[in-house]
Amino acid sequence: MKHILLAALILSAGAAAHAQDTIATDRPDFVESSNVVGKGRAQVETSALLERNRDGAARDRTIAMPTLLRYGIGETVELRVETDARTIARHSEGGRRQTEAGYADTALGLKWHTMDAAGALPSVGVLLHADLDSGSRTFRGRGLRPSLRVVGEWELPDDYALGIMPGVGIERDEGGRYRYGILGVVLGKSFGERLRGFVEVALPQVARSAHGGTQASFDIGGAYLLSDSVQVDLMFSRGLNSRTADQAFTIGLSFKR
Repeated sequence: MKHILLAALILSAGAAAHAQDTIATDRPDFVESSNVVGKGRAQVETSALLERNRDGAARDRTIAMPTLLRYGIGETVELRVETDARTIARHSEGGRRQTEAGYADTALGLKWHTMDAAGALPSVGVLLHADLDSGSRTFRGRGLRPSLRVVGEWELPDDYALGIMPGVGIERDEGGRYRYGILGVVLGKSFGERLRGFVEVALPQVARSAHGGTQASFDIGGAYLLSDSVQVDLMFSRGLNSRTADQAFTIGLSFKR
């Protein structure tokens, strides 16, 4: 976490001389934005996340701090560093309680804004990420796990917007490497210049049951611009199957320099 905060300070200082424009974030919804931050611009998107799950007598609760750092190396390309940062997992069953704490893995990535919206064609972005086995032992994944996502955004009448994000990734478990699918669909609505809301269906993993099966949730939330460069947001998520956390809630703060 210290490295993340240091990187945020360096990026913010290096971009401070640039003119401000309205912030556009990748959070709080699962579907990413197709836009990038712009050359020489830095953006920090951080939050607190609470997940709860119940399976018979067993209850699990996880607290994390998802954080994304974005820095524009060109007008259409940005560098990205992403992690769930400090993570605390609590498990209770039959009167027994267990708590584990540590740091999640970090992902490095690139986003390329490939096309602006034109007529019926969407605004398009391509994201390439690689999760590194860099976290604490309890929360560390297995080796390098790449993923590729493509997001398209359409502006609709009456201040509505539609976003679709398919993708594919490679993960590892005890049986070795396996491929999984990614899909998210979000419908957003702007209420004036500063407030927006959304509903979405998110499938962060579409896989065979031998590899954990498909995870799916229904999400609802919103974001509010405190200024052109600062945003607050929140989201509530409900799991749609037994492989997904029953409930999740996140509240976040993002700023751009």
